[in-house]
Amino acid sequence: MSRPARRALLAGHIAASVSWLGLSLCLLVLGITGAATDSPGTGAAAYRAMKIFGDWLIVPVSLLTLTSGVVLSLGTPWGLARYRWVWTKFWLTLATTGASIFALRSGIDHAAAEVDRLRAGEAVPLFADLVAAPAVSTSAYLFMTVISVLKPWGRTARGRRPGPRTTATTT
Repeated sequence: MSRPARRALLAGHIAASVSWLGLSLCLLVLGITGAATDSPGTGAAAYRAMKIFGDWLIVPVSLLTLTSGVVLSLGTPWGLARYRWVWTKFWLTLATTGASIFALRSGIDHAAAEVDRLRAGEAVPLFADLVAAPAVSTSAYLFMTVISVLKPWGRTARGRRPGPRTTATTT
């Protein structure tokens, strides 16, 4: 991969990753607000706002982060499975992408549907999973950010294997 292409992809990956972290923080704040408020209107608004984020942002941001990370790792000397920190990031990103798309979105959809069924003045039910899931994902994204900066743990067994030997020819 050429240097300009690698830099552009790196900038895009960082932007997508930071967007996912910010989205997760927003969902966490909205989940806490919905769970902790005494106002039915505020709780309902928090869960409805979570639905908007869930419907429009979770899938594209998570898939863009995953895809750009894989392409970036395959197009650089870091590789996908040569270093433990890259390999760890890959599996955590894959797991959080799946959890965000399949579990978190369905939880948000359920909460929004329940809130829409409430009559005026009824208490909003507590959806603890809508606090726990964004808290876990935010922690995972912060952890991945830290290991991206520190690059701990060294090479994997695959990364320690010697590559193909090249011989220099002289004429």
